[in-house]
Amino acid sequence: MRLPLNKITSAIILAFSLPAAAQTNSTEQTENTTENSQIEQIVVTGKASGMSGLRVDQSYAITSVSAENITKLAPKSTAELFTVVPGVWSESSGGVAGANVFVRGFPSTGDAPFLSIQLNGAVIYPPSTLSFLENSSIFRLDETIHFMEALRGGANPVISHGQPGLTTNFVLKEGSDQTEGLVKYSTSNYGQQRIDAVLSGKLADRLYFMAGGYINQSEGPRETGFTSEKGHQFTINLTKELDNGSINFYTRQTDDHGVWHLPVPLNIDGIDNTFTQIGPLNRQATIAYGASGETASFDFGDGRGWNGGISGGSVDLDLTDSWRLVYRFSHINGQANTFGLVPEGGAVRLGDIRGANEVVTGAATGNSYSDDTFVQQIGRWVVLKDINAFTNDLALSQRTDNAVYTLGLYQTRYSVKDWWSIGNQAWHVLQKGGERLSGLACNDLQDSCSWNYDIDATGDGTTRALYAAVEYQLTEQLRLDAGARRENHQVAYTVDEGLTGRVSKAVDYDESKTAWTVGANYMWQPNMGVFARVNQGNKMPHFDDFRDNFDAFTAGDKLIKEVTQYELGYKWAERNHSLYLTGFYNEVEGELFVTRPGAPAEVLTTEALGIEIDANYIADNGFMLNLNATIQDTEITNHPDPLVVGNQAIRQPKWQLRLTPSYGFEVADMFATLYGTVSSVSDRYGDNGNTVTLAGYTKLDLGLQLEVTDNLTAQLAVANLTDKAGITEGDPRNPASPNGRYIMPRTIDFSVSYRF
Repeated sequence: MRLPLNKITSAIILAFSLPAAAQTNSTEQTENTTENSQIEQIVVTGKASGMSGLRVDQSYAITSVSAENITKLAPKSTAELFTVVPGVWSESSGGVAGANVFVRGFPSTGDAPFLSIQLNGAVIYPPSTLSFLENSSIFRLDETIHFMEALRGGANPVISHGQPGLTTNFVLKEGSDQTEGLVKYSTSNYGQQRIDAVLSGKLADRLYFMAGGYINQSEGPRETGFTSEKGHQFTINLTKELDNGSINFYTRQTDDHGVWHLPVPLNIDGIDNTFTQIGPLNRQATIAYGASGETASFDFGDGRGWNGGISGGSVDLDLTDSWRLVYRFSHINGQANTFGLVPEGGAVRLGDIRGANEVVTGAATGNSYSDDTFVQQIGRWVVLKDINAFTNDLALSQRTDNAVYTLGLYQTRYSVKDWWSIGNQAWHVLQKGGERLSGLACNDLQDSCSWNYDIDATGDGTTRALYAAVEYQLTEQLRLDAGARRENHQVAYTVDEGLTGRVSKAVDYDESKTAWTVGANYMWQPNMGVFARVNQGNKMPHFDDFRDNFDAFTAGDKLIKEVTQYELGYKWAERNHSLYLTGFYNEVEGELFVTRPGAPAEVLTTEALGIEIDANYIADNGFMLNLNATIQDTEITNHPDPLVVGNQAIRQPKWQLRLTPSYGFEVADMFATLYGTVSSVSDRYGDNGNTVTLAGYTKLDLGLQLEVTDNLTAQLAVANLTDKAGITEGDPRNPASPNGRYIMPRTIDFSVSYRF
């Protein structure tokens, strides 16, 4: 089979382009997008009206990632996909869940307080972060995803749920008149066994379906000695096309979890990026909890995961020639539990802690250990978390000759039930799967060697917001837009700290705030222009904010984080190249910094100044190059400790860069694409005092796709080719401890896909 040059070029362009319409899957539109891919990239996220538009015409920074690109990236988790987004620093080294995601220098102790995830335009869970739960932990990637869009700043603070930071919108594939599907088998050097499948087509006249999912099991990228990652997911998406619009409904059921990989001691022989403390000898453990000292056993090999469902849909109608109605809704219900072995302090020699008359052996094996053996306190943490939410977003728009006016109503009710027992430290042998020790005084007690923190908590939240926006085409080249949002936020929350049977903290919260944005877009050529924007948004407090900073709340602090952002952007798109530059400045006031639950909270203000770069080049000979980079300077401008003022924000790199070349060519009557990514990140600080430096690193990934036939494709992906031991973070609970979390070791993934 011989492929002409124009087919080679088109295939490469298509692999890095967004489909021409988010809700359409026709061959004709795909071919049109291929012809002018860099100019005609369509975006569907970021406008109050819900109308799609050309990326080059938008007055905000947005990144699109197609299904083809997601396949090439072969991310180990949803959070790892976010590494392709300029302005975002994603620490995905904890496993399939439990990532930390930072946006444009916004301060955070961890998790992802300034990241929200949408599915088909509706947020999956309104609080972007609760303790031990950020949005990416309850969302799994598979072949049912059509594409992902990532919007930073822009109109985010005004529309939908009002996230001032990063909103990522995942759009599901839809059916068409043609029945088609895919079956994919994946394996790896860490024993992965995974099957993905998706099928789409027509059920009846103008009624379409898409159904798919996966089943997966593996030991995981780090050697645990057992099946540490396993799960399954099933999604169905139904779309009914009407004469004046469409109606959509989907449901996504997931049961998936994986070991939670924690920081490990640094600079000790035998500990590298393949090390993990958990293993068969310690995954099952008993802890004592509460005032009564009751005990319970748990399997810590369950790690972090999600067992629940997300269901939702949309109604998109042209009511008249000028009036349009868009309604989106989403419901989520399930369990997002956490079981982990968490380090406390640094590694020491057994002889330094063993009493003179103590005979120390392994609790599981009875083995004896010499005094030179490295040991460490490991906490057995249990967090049981049930979540529920129902979200509605209704927007009514009127189009005139030169303007679009939108009025929107956003409402959500959400809840959480938490049961924690964290701390529970005991001395363990510091080796892969190292067992708990017996014979040490504190280990043989049912209590903790260091501290514990137990809670039983329940909370309910309600958010109601009315938002309005206008886009006005002032001249042929100049478009102005503005928006405002008035939000009421209510929280009822009670906590029993210590599991005493009595409420120790109670919250009844009712506050309202206003957010706004103003932007201008000037296009002096159809494919070249600039934009400017200013917005002011808010991050309202959720359950953990009240518990962690209860004294400040009872003293009158509203615990609202206020975010002010300025953006100045340049965009240029041609058929074979594009360049998007976005300069940004932001200030975040009122961020809470808590080293661990129960510890005193620090309240600080930070500023960040930087630039995001997103550039693409496509040559006629099959070569392509993508560059995305972020350069930023962050500063703590207000802090309880005057010595901290002027320091850099915690865990925020000064710069990061991703360079992705790709080359398509013919070989033995087949079409091959060779691609790779070089990722570099600068040094960061692990604490607000800037005393702990996290060294920068460079990582290399390599991949090969081979189109064996028109239907059969094979892919080989090697992540971290040089097995770099890069550090993503230190010990967030105690930055002074010599602990850190490594990026994943070298992995080799192989898959075979058959399309029909």
